[in-house]
Amino acid sequence: MGPDSFDTRGQVFRCWSAQGGSRPMTVAGAQGSWFWDREGNRYLDLASQLINVNLGHQHPRLLAAIAEQAGRLCTIAPHFSQDTRDRLAQLIAERAPGDLDRVFFTNGGTEANEHAVRMAKLATGRSKVLTAYRSYHGATGGSITLTGDPRRWPNEPGLPGVVHFFGPYAYRTAFHAQDERQECERALAHLEEVLCLEGPHTVAAVLLETVVGTNGVLVPPDGYLQGVRELCDRYGALLICDEVMVGFGRIGEWFAVDAWGVTPDLITFAKGVNSGYVPLGGVIVSERVAAAFEDRVYPGGLTYSGHPLACAPGIATIEVFEETGVLEHVRRLGREVMAPGLEKLAEKHPSIGEVRGRGLFWAIELVRDRASRTPLVPFNASGAEAEPMTRVMNSCVAEGAWPMCQMNRIHLAPPLVVTEEELRWGLDAVDAALDTADAYVTG
Repeated sequence: MGPDSFDTRGQVFRCWSAQGGSRPMTVAGAQGSWFWDREGNRYLDLASQLINVNLGHQHPRLLAAIAEQAGRLCTIAPHFSQDTRDRLAQLIAERAPGDLDRVFFTNGGTEANEHAVRMAKLATGRSKVLTAYRSYHGATGGSITLTGDPRRWPNEPGLPGVVHFFGPYAYRTAFHAQDERQECERALAHLEEVLCLEGPHTVAAVLLETVVGTNGVLVPPDGYLQGVRELCDRYGALLICDEVMVGFGRIGEWFAVDAWGVTPDLITFAKGVNSGYVPLGGVIVSERVAAAFEDRVYPGGLTYSGHPLACAPGIATIEVFEETGVLEHVRRLGREVMAPGLEKLAEKHPSIGEVRGRGLFWAIELVRDRASRTPLVPFNASGAEAEPMTRVMNSCVAEGAWPMCQMNRIHLAPPLVVTEEELRWGLDAVDAALDTADAYVTG
């Protein structure tokens, strides 16, 4: 049986899908910022798959690193020292802020968040963790409870001691704020009230996405992350920043916290560390937290922690970033192409309520009425209610662009190596597709 003969329903039990209705596209290949199906239809990968293929598909340096490592040593247990994992840990620690200079490797982002929370609880002797309602932290047992969005609901009850709060979101403010400054102040006051009502002595950590990802690409207002850091210090809680999506260049910084000059106690990462070529994630641990395990065993581990075949392309990734100026490329495209390009789309299309983002991480929020800000589809819509967004996504695909559609938003996060020409082409494709959304505008 040839590769094109397989029934796409097959034997694969697919994630986040009703199995009977799952009819995935068969991808035949990919290169750079593009992938294509077996009929030869090409798509600009405006989602970097799941916001992880930061250096694009089939990058020759990453492929060479994997091949070289495979020829030398495919795997070794994590209790051994091994030069590839040791070197990647060193490179990550050197680029992390402040005193975060230890790295605990995992297989992906959800495990990174699980272990970061475990470390925080053990280091502080406290049991609760505060996370935002608009958040996603992973799909394993603890991480899905830490998640605030509706993906949590069918998985409850879950990890005890998780309390959710509202983060800043000026466009749909929960605090009746009039501007970003007021939103920041009121969001911080709300978080402090939650801390106090929960009992500060019970709270081990505040966990947040530095820039909220699939729940809206919510860039924190200036002062917010600094304010959360101050609250954590005041009440003795640790600050955990989930950078699974935004770490390793997504907004033009090694770590997104660098844009606001904030040093958390723990940073979780995955995805862009090696563009997902081999599963890899981890926790960057501060000296303060590491000291808690100097004389006692950390009760956690993974068979594949720091897998050599995953770490090798991680080393190559950092080398490529520095040799080719990836961070500056991302900042320039964000500043000179994405921001002005999306503002032009907002002027043209009445279905656009707001565009927001930074670097190569953006969201277009679609509405039926700009004045009332009524979303194009209801919150957590499915079935017939979600049809307008399904049609918008289908229009993008018909134009040859493949963004990520979430709720009432189009998320744009192309590979960090996307060229200016490709990016402008992609914006033109989204422009054409937005006529579909405009048809639903009532205001």
